[in-house]
Amino acid sequence: MLDRDGFRPNVGIVLLNQKNQVFWGKRIRTHSWQFPQGGIDRGETPEQAMFRELHEEVGLQPEHVAIVARTRDWLRYEVPDRYIRRDARGHYKGQKQIWFLLQLTGFDWHLNLRATEHPEFDAWRWNDYWVPLDAVVDFKRGVYEMALTELSRYLPRHDARPRVSNSGFRGPASQEVHAPDADPAETQGTERSPGP
Repeated sequence: MLDRDGFRPNVGIVLLNQKNQVFWGKRIRTHSWQFPQGGIDRGETPEQAMFRELHEEVGLQPEHVAIVARTRDWLRYEVPDRYIRRDARGHYKGQKQIWFLLQLTGFDWHLNLRATEHPEFDAWRWNDYWVPLDAVVDFKRGVYEMALTELSRYLPRHDARPRVSNSGFRGPASQEVHAPDADPAETQGTERSPGP
């Protein structure tokens, strides 16, 4: 489902824990990290799509989160031709997204990367709110910066920072990575299964 300009409606999710750290998911069988996101199906509202994607990608139910805020307008990014299927070239330009800021009201163990038969992520970690944009695929960086900046005004004051980090992780030197059935050498962190 594309709009008349060739953009697919989509939602992005910034999930906060109690320390204002964000869920950062490692795309399955890759080395890239991102926020949960996904398309809005015909007949869905952005909020309905967000709750569906939240369950499909990280296994959470509506009772595990509280909506803190959402972006006011659509944020758009264009996808380079090399990432677009040939049959979609000329029609599909990219994605337009509504971003949601959610507060986890449940526990880490409610997260389950294998809630569906087609997982999106194979590991996750809590990261500083100002995620390193160099870890994000280049054509999404502008949207990430706009979403994080707009939503940052809704963070508790103790963690509001003025800008997005473009290199290196801020925060603790070692970050705990959660990967079901992973080799500890691959995750370089303390593991525990996010699901049952």
